[in-house]
Amino acid sequence: MSNSRLEWKVGLFVFIGLALLGALLLQFSKGTTFFRPTYTILLRAENVGGLKTRADVLMAGVRVGTVSDLKLGPEGTNVTISLRVYSQYVIHKDARILIEQSGFLGDQYVAVIPTKNQGDVFHDQDVAVAEAPFNLQEVARYAGGFLKSVDETTHRLNETITDVRRLVLNEQTLTNFAVAVNNMRTVSERALLTVDEINSLVASNGPALDRSGSNLVYFSEQINGFAQGLSGVLATNSSSLNSAVKNIESSTVVLKTLMDDLQAGKGLAGKVLKDDELAATMSRMANDLSITTSNLNRLGLWGILWKKKAPKNDSPALPLRPGSSPKDH
Repeated sequence: MSNSRLEWKVGLFVFIGLALLGALLLQFSKGTTFFRPTYTILLRAENVGGLKTRADVLMAGVRVGTVSDLKLGPEGTNVTISLRVYSQYVIHKDARILIEQSGFLGDQYVAVIPTKNQGDVFHDQDVAVAEAPFNLQEVARYAGGFLKSVDETTHRLNETITDVRRLVLNEQTLTNFAVAVNNMRTVSERALLTVDEINSLVASNGPALDRSGSNLVYFSEQINGFAQGLSGVLATNSSSLNSAVKNIESSTVVLKTLMDDLQAGKGLAGKVLKDDELAATMSRMANDLSITTSNLNRLGLWGILWKKKAPKNDSPALPLRPGSSPKDH
């Protein structure tokens, strides 16, 4: 009888110990949600990093749920994270949800960062999008590539400095540079001397330059006076000038009319130009007039009169040609 009681007591003690051990395991395994109402949020992310199930969901540093499941998408391009959030906490859809890490090497968790808390709230099986987590390995990989690029750039810079020292900063180049600097100094000294000479020349010829300037001013004043006088003459005689210009224009019109009449054969001159017979008659008259004037110049008026009084011969007298004498006939 005593042995059965002892066994019963031992069994009860073992059962109570196992129950307490299970409660402790549930408590420390961050999965004690059996007796708390929750709702599920499906979170889509491109990469979850090192996030694991039963990880915390923290909002403003307070645990509001846990990660219940991680599922890879059909094409392997995204991951669906099931968040089991306690029903007592309300999360608005304008909140930022991202995956962060506790410390530098701590566990990762899902952080909910409220913004304005406006709009709808998440309900069971609603879908949200998570921001990509900070990937320390990716950053280290980028840093390694950057350091490699820096190392290559440093190596090229060292080679460039070596080439500059070998090709540019050699003894011959430095000597030439020193000579060039010396020449520049000599040229600058000569330039200063030239400037001093110009200053002295200007100072010694200052009165002459002043007189030249005064003469130029006087000449310009005379030119201005002449221009003003000319302007006054033009202003006072503008009506006469306008009349003269109009007279010239009218004379030009009359001359053009006369030329048109000549071309059309109007008047005596026009008829002479257009009538060949009349033109020949005028030519003969001009020839006879020329012979008469020639005889008048050669014999004089009395010679011509005496010839008219001379007895007539049987043959008609021929007219005298210019440059001939009566003896020739």
